[in-house]
Amino acid sequence: MIFTRFRTGQRTRVLSAVSLAALLALGACSTTSSSTETPATVSQIDQSARFSDAGLAQLDNLMKQAVDDGEVHGLAYVLVAGEQEIARNYFGLRSVSQQQPITEDTIYRVYSMTKPITGVAMMMLWEEGKWDLDDPVTKYIPEFSDLQVLDGTNPDGSPKLVPMERPPTMRELMSHTAGFGYGLSGSDPVNTAFRDNQILRSPDLDTLVDRVADVPLLFQPGDDWFYSIAVDLQGYIVEKLSGQKFGDFLQERIFTPLEMEDAAFYVPEDQYGRFSEVFTYSAEEGGLVRVDSAARAFRKETVAMQSGGGGLVMTLDDYAHFCQMLLNGGSFRGKQLVKPETIELMATDVLPEGVSIWSAGNSDRRAGAGQGFGLDFGIVSDPVEAESGQGKGSYYWGGAAGTWFWIDPVNDLYFIGMIQRMSGNPASEYDPRAVSRVGVYDALED
Repeated sequence: MIFTRFRTGQRTRVLSAVSLAALLALGACSTTSSSTETPATVSQIDQSARFSDAGLAQLDNLMKQAVDDGEVHGLAYVLVAGEQEIARNYFGLRSVSQQQPITEDTIYRVYSMTKPITGVAMMMLWEEGKWDLDDPVTKYIPEFSDLQVLDGTNPDGSPKLVPMERPPTMRELMSHTAGFGYGLSGSDPVNTAFRDNQILRSPDLDTLVDRVADVPLLFQPGDDWFYSIAVDLQGYIVEKLSGQKFGDFLQERIFTPLEMEDAAFYVPEDQYGRFSEVFTYSAEEGGLVRVDSAARAFRKETVAMQSGGGGLVMTLDDYAHFCQMLLNGGSFRGKQLVKPETIELMATDVLPEGVSIWSAGNSDRRAGAGQGFGLDFGIVSDPVEAESGQGKGSYYWGGAAGTWFWIDPVNDLYFIGMIQRMSGNPASEYDPRAVSRVGVYDALED
């Protein structure tokens, strides 16, 4: 990857086609010449020629606006086409209290952007023949054999429960159609029980499974879609099938080959100064305030359960390496982590007829119009209906602190945005996720 970065108030631009051709020509001087012309490879194509200078400048301005207008204190982004970096910049501060700027080595909480990584771990074991998509989840978590299903309320207000008609399948587990709750929202008895039983605060994955086994499903498996605890359960299954601690599996099979140097479930004490503060909007203060409880989180001594649903921290480049592997069909710098067909399967909408995605991951389109769900990815199934500008079949997700990414195979690109804001001003119409899509596709000319 050949590029020149301009980080302060300017967007990144790759070398011009002329410069790139000159470098390739210099490399050719050391080889045996041939009269036969070789077609250009993907790595030789100047991907920057696909984007207008004015459009990329506007993308940069749209991202910078988030900091200028006080929507966030800091923002970083990167746009890559093929294997060539097109644009990158850093705006604002990672620490307001210390007045430290966002830099290349800033570490972020990616929260639910952990989920696709857990999904890849699952699919590695699927390729090894250790499980099948149509297997019942109870084959790997027998504690769920006697789950009940919520079926309204009794006259006294207590939950009405019915037996599970069949166990959810692994496919349903990976597409949030299994029926599990989460506790992040909802006043129903299931999500209330998740909060009351502090399931997301379980000290380990074994305890998590035991606690989930005591809570009914929201609906019969396959009947609906609800953003759920399912990916933490996948982390448990990875441990059970691999015989490794979940974090050890990720480190060995994903983080090391992808050179994701800071990806982990906690930030080492000597690197904590690189960890961005996280903020939320306060109506009382009339602006963003630091979430003080988060200042103590993600330390080795405070992390118990390794959450496959939302536990990872990493840099922008760490996640870029993961996205590059996805865009490349499972490979990264000569290392094949999973097969291209596996990535294609994960990025295929598997929702049953009449079932649609309707909540998390779409802060700007809560109804989920034109979107489906694959195996731990949201899917843009109808770009026109979704009003996204993305190519059909683009896949994506986001995190609770506002991080987001998408992969667009049709246009051979990916985009990642990093912020650390739990909630924004409800009166504001600015959405960095939405404006980033506008900026990228307005700049794309082909």
